[in-house]
Amino acid sequence: MTETHAGDTRALEALLFVSDEPITIPVIAQALELDRKAADELCDRLMKELEDRGAGVVLRNVAGGWRLFTHPDTAPEVERFVLSSRQARLTKAALETLAIVAYKQPVTRHQVSSIRGVNSDGVLRALQDKGLVEEAGREETPGRPILFATTPTFLERLGLPSLASLPSLAPLLGPDADEGANEGDDEEQEPAGAEAATTEPAESPE
Repeated sequence: MTETHAGDTRALEALLFVSDEPITIPVIAQALELDRKAADELCDRLMKELEDRGAGVVLRNVAGGWRLFTHPDTAPEVERFVLSSRQARLTKAALETLAIVAYKQPVTRHQVSSIRGVNSDGVLRALQDKGLVEEAGREETPGRPILFATTPTFLERLGLPSLASLPSLAPLLGPDADEGANEGDDEEQEPAGAEAATTEPAESPE
């Protein structure tokens, strides 16, 4: 096993600072000339050091790699800065479409539009341009429509290690969400042809 030293921690911080995407352990190991186990332990150590000193950034393992994020406690200040800087933000339509893709993926363009009730072609293209959504093959149905899914960048932006970490929708739906599905199960069903049996007889010709 390759030994690490203080200079490695400093170098790791520098790598994480200049990277615009999560850095995998193999890449870190190669850059710092360490074996993978040592690189992994170095990341764990830096993560703890940042926490212990109350730094304004935290180190997280997301989307298969390590990346620096602003500390959750600094959210109000960061939000004010972002808003005052007029940074580009996702529109309501984009957030809605992204949520549908995230929870229903892989999903077709038509399925997204059907759920939203409006054409979503332009929104999907915008999400693709931002690197949050990508094509994920084709559905084996007539016409073979394109399927869409979220990207590693989506996980990275949300600070999630995998799609399995997405919050459950159940608490948002409420306890009565599926009552309608069973409504009427206990009601007596009318026999077939009942409607025809109760119709008035045709008038006799005069």
